[in-house]
Amino acid sequence: MLRWVVAAGIMLALPTVASAQDAEAGKKIFAKCAPCHSVGPGAKNKVGPELNGLIGRASGAVEGFNYSPAMKGAGITWDETSLGEYLADPKKKVPGNKMLFAGVKDEIERGDLIAYLASFNADGSNK
Repeated sequence: MLRWVVAAGIMLALPTVASAQDAEAGKKIFAKCAPCHSVGPGAKNKVGPELNGLIGRASGAVEGFNYSPAMKGAGITWDETSLGEYLADPKKKVPGNKMLFAGVKDEIERGDLIAYLASFNADGSNK
């Protein structure tokens, strides 16, 4: 009987542990993004804009990047919620945007990726 109680306790605790955002894990997930985006010191626009200082930034606002009209007009200020929605399904969140990425479907991976992106200041330094 005690084993069942302990097992039930562990099962209840797992979602809490699994939902914690892990920037280090997000760094590995960012490898999917790196062909088109960059972060950190010296980050530059590629096929997609550089992502330093993304949290708190307005959509379509990186100087020198040629955004789609949809992204320019989206009126989003990126926060964890809006970025999570976008990363889950970019075409649904901003119809007509030009990012050719289907999204990060796994909620934990999205949270980790957002934690990683949120760890960069606008100048590319870590917070």
